[in-house]
Amino acid sequence: MPLACILIFQCAIKTKDMKRNYILVIVLAIVFGAAAAYFTTDRMLKKSADRISVVRNDSSGITRSVNLSADDYPDFTFAAESAVEAVVSVTVVKRSETYVPSGILGLFFGYGQTVPREQIGSGSGVIITPDGYILTNNHVVEGATEIEVTMNDNTTYSADLIGTDPATDVAVIKVDGESLPTIPVADSDNLRIGEWVLAIGSPYQLQSTITAGIVSAKGRKMPNYTGEFRIESFIQTDAAVNPGNSGGALVDKTGALVGINTAIISETGAYSGYSFAIPSNMAMEVADDIIQYGSVHRASLGIVMQNIDKNFSSQLKLSSEDGVYITGVVPGGNADKAGIRAGDVLLKIGSEPARDAEAVRELISSYRQGEKVDVTVSRRGRELVMEVVFAER
Repeated sequence: MPLACILIFQCAIKTKDMKRNYILVIVLAIVFGAAAAYFTTDRMLKKSADRISVVRNDSSGITRSVNLSADDYPDFTFAAESAVEAVVSVTVVKRSETYVPSGILGLFFGYGQTVPREQIGSGSGVIITPDGYILTNNHVVEGATEIEVTMNDNTTYSADLIGTDPATDVAVIKVDGESLPTIPVADSDNLRIGEWVLAIGSPYQLQSTITAGIVSAKGRKMPNYTGEFRIESFIQTDAAVNPGNSGGALVDKTGALVGINTAIISETGAYSGYSFAIPSNMAMEVADDIIQYGSVHRASLGIVMQNIDKNFSSQLKLSSEDGVYITGVVPGGNADKAGIRAGDVLLKIGSEPARDAEAVRELISSYRQGEKVDVTVSRRGRELVMEVVFAER
């Protein structure tokens, strides 16, 4: 660039009009200076945008990379605008009758009358097929006598309950529609800790509310105070979720469904920093069964198991704390037929480790009737691999 300016200056001084020469030199210098500045800045921005930082963990040999390009900074407009059309508001009416005693005679002699009682609840749902199948939570529609669905454009439909699965808190409802908007479904197993996500739903009846957060953890469990059979492997996020969000969509920054918003942990009943979603892989497996069969055809291994801690391992003189201890086997069940025995330590189902009882339930629930899997157990310190053929639970 300096060489070009020198040549221009030399050409200019050879001409006769010195005043015009100086003006020409000044103009050309400004033009070339601006061009140089633009060129340099553009190169610097491109270099910055393409910059990749690589961090190596020498102790484990794992190499992790992070892309610092400008394209990876979150822009949620596309995800929000495309996904919000397929998220609906669900209004539920629950009708029942309550006995009301009539004065003192009613209290002592049973005189009274039944009074109709009506409860109205709300939640959210996600349209998963163009003909109107909608994914939501079991606790949103449980006990419903009427279900109404409101689309993002305020169109309302009456909905029918197709089926529920209390173990995963998934339910499917259906409206009569055609060419309804849907959300593409992503592989929730590919979610990474720290990845941006959007929660879409109708908290406090504020339809089509969108909040953003990151994936805080995967595979979370919730306290089970009732002892009911549950299958849980929640995606934990810090996207704001409140009452009414249940059954709504958790989407990635491309607008693909990665989870169904389900629960929060809060002392007040309102959002306090953490929310939980059912992974899309689990929710869609359950939904497919409900749509096809009306209920979930879930496999069972047929064992009674207990988590292994340090004290338990010491008492039974186990070689390690890995796996879960099989305290009993259902006679004639899948495990019994495969040769698994009480006293074995379950180590793996397929290639997945049996970390604890909850993880084992989740792994087993991913299989269907007729599928086969190799199960690895430890028996008196010796590892055995046995093939299990799953029958229906």
